[in-house]
Amino acid sequence: MTNDPKQKIAELTQEIMTKQHELNELMRTSLSESVDDYRLKNTAGELRLSQLFGDRRDLVLIHNMGKRCPYCTLWADGLNGVFDHFENRAAFVVVSPDSPEVQREFAQSRNWTMPMVSSEGSSFSKDLGFEGAQGVMPGFSTFHLEDDGTIERVAWAFFGPGDSYSAIWHMIGVLRDGAGDWQPRVSYP
Repeated sequence: MTNDPKQKIAELTQEIMTKQHELNELMRTSLSESVDDYRLKNTAGELRLSQLFGDRRDLVLIHNMGKRCPYCTLWADGLNGVFDHFENRAAFVVVSPDSPEVQREFAQSRNWTMPMVSSEGSSFSKDLGFEGAQGVMPGFSTFHLEDDGTIERVAWAFFGPGDSYSAIWHMIGVLRDGAGDWQPRVSYP
């Protein structure tokens, strides 16, 4: 190991990238489980989890706490910016407990183009481990639609401050004083 800070940063960066690839591989190959074809809702009415795939075999589903959460808004704002890139590889949707009407209004206020579905009245979030005694938790699940129609949840992870799913944490973290007491908000003055 070197005492040169630039060399140390380069080494740590490479180590983190290598560990992230290892983590992705481990998640992809060891967490898979079959899930039900849950009923969810959007502004057009009821739909099944299997319908969210469209003509794709893979689905990225964002578990969002809804309009009330500034952190979930931060993650969704960032994901909306790369939505077209996701759609080029897999189906992509955001699920929250908000009603479809609340979702539509909030998505429009944020200029989100991502499709949204509601888990309102469903055990979907709870069954997948994203709802507990403290309420709904943010994160994502990836799914694969098998040839026989079986839906496999391939992997999942939770979102939290400093995670690798929102670039802002890392960039703010290297400001002179780091993040300090900064917290995301739904809107800024």
